[in-house]
Amino acid sequence: MNLAAMLISPVIPSEKPRLSAEDWLQAALDVIAEQGLAAVAVEPLAKRLGVTKGSFYWHFPSREALLKSALEKWEASDQERVFDPLAHIEDAGERLRELFVRTSREMRSHVIYSALLNQVDHPVVQPVMQRLSQKRIAFLGLAYLALGMNRREAMNRARLAYAAYVGFLQLMLQMKLPRMSTDEYEEYVQHVAETLIPVSSRPVAAAD
Repeated sequence: MNLAAMLISPVIPSEKPRLSAEDWLQAALDVIAEQGLAAVAVEPLAKRLGVTKGSFYWHFPSREALLKSALEKWEASDQERVFDPLAHIEDAGERLRELFVRTSREMRSHVIYSALLNQVDHPVVQPVMQRLSQKRIAFLGLAYLALGMNRREAMNRARLAYAAYVGFLQLMLQMKLPRMSTDEYEEYVQHVAETLIPVSSRPVAAAD
């Protein structure tokens, strides 16, 4: 073929790359965040991704298998982004303060968590949420123990802190209470920290 023919020949588009299992997992999590767990279905997901249902069954035997893998991915990502960095903070009070700041930020992970709370009796969701809650309460409990509380006090405070997190998510995301302004939100987070972290572990304000 001469150069002129090459220049005027139509360009044949390459085929769309086959979707990976990761693409399906990400799409499933997006739908959970946007519409809830019940909206995750094979055919709508395939349409969303621009492929046929056959692409789904190449990677997953069933919807339940997709959900299980998607929630495991979400759990691991949440641990990596929120909790793992806190392990390097030696001071327990500062570790708690940083946790409250991190969990107060608007993150898609919190939206997914709130959506899953509405389906906590689902056989795929229940073990994930139970495991996640136990890990988070244990994390909080260890921090309170390090601040000098006895075991019972530490676990009670840990449950209270976790309940505050869960309850706030439900108030904001499920009950659709009016959104706070930035100042109101920051004031609320500060109030939570002051309420849940013992006075002896709070930073001392600089003298005027």
